[in-house]
Amino acid sequence: MSPSESAPLVKSLPPWLSRELKKLQGFGGQALLLHGPSGLGHFELASALAQLWLCESPAQGQACGHCASCQNWSAHTHAETMVLMPETECLARNWPLSEAAQAELDGKKRKPSKEIRVDAVRDVVQFSQRTSGTVRGKVVVVYPAEQMNAVSANTLLKTLEEPPGNLRFILATTSIHQLLPTVRSRCITHAMPWPHDDEAIAWLSTHGFNPSDAKHMLRFCGGRPLDAVALQSQGLTGEMLRDVVQSVQRGDLRLFTQVGPRITLDALQKLCHDLCRASSGAPPRYFEASLLPRPPGAKGLLSWAKSLNESVKSVDHPFNAGLMLQAMLQQAQAALNAKD
Repeated sequence: MSPSESAPLVKSLPPWLSRELKKLQGFGGQALLLHGPSGLGHFELASALAQLWLCESPAQGQACGHCASCQNWSAHTHAETMVLMPETECLARNWPLSEAAQAELDGKKRKPSKEIRVDAVRDVVQFSQRTSGTVRGKVVVVYPAEQMNAVSANTLLKTLEEPPGNLRFILATTSIHQLLPTVRSRCITHAMPWPHDDEAIAWLSTHGFNPSDAKHMLRFCGGRPLDAVALQSQGLTGEMLRDVVQSVQRGDLRLFTQVGPRITLDALQKLCHDLCRASSGAPPRYFEASLLPRPPGAKGLLSWAKSLNESVKSVDHPFNAGLMLQAMLQQAQAALNAKD
């Protein structure tokens, strides 16, 4: 699970997305595909755009937030909108499921789906055939679009190609290469904007980050602010990142126990990556150079990288999370102490 999948609460639309919203408000096509790496605000932009298109009194490139349409959107009860998401994503974002799906989950007949189910797509097809009750038309948001399996995607194709009436689609994906070519060909693609570091750090300060932590977290997340917010909500802080190397060298498991195997593995992979870069004379990408130890031998780094890649296979379902963390720590210690 990527950081952004934890669905952090974003208090306000980030400035880089506000600028993009104004550019897209006059979109004249029938299907827009937002794409780019995670943590840039795909769902937030898609949601804001859908609300803007349906708003009764838009002003200065934004929805008014007060009309009946905006209130219904905020309450997730807008009759002219459907949002297609995996059930796990809906639950994380407090978005309502269909009555049938909710009944199945309440009855413990199955677990929430991580894919966009074909039943939900069929509901969208039926929704598309109903007459709109307003002149603003109807909107369908699909996120993350790569979570449609082949059956779901093929079920949507005809409606996506020729939406009836005044219906528009907004698809958003962090893995555009995983979408069926037939889906991509029916959309107008639009790359998600990247924020400047200063802009992202200023925005992160509104989410409880001090400037130093924001800088470290943003760098660790590859410049993706919403991933930083997601990781913070899972217990990771900039102070912890500054202590990763020392914790490994001391054999101190406490830091890693706080965040669990998935985040620990991510941190160790990025540390290994930066040490590989440093050993070849390249600047580090995820950690400040001052935080890194002297690069160990190439043989130790290669062995460590292979072990980390093996851990990916079972990190989400470890037999024993404590033992897995201890094993990862021991491997990291061995790598840092290895010599040519």
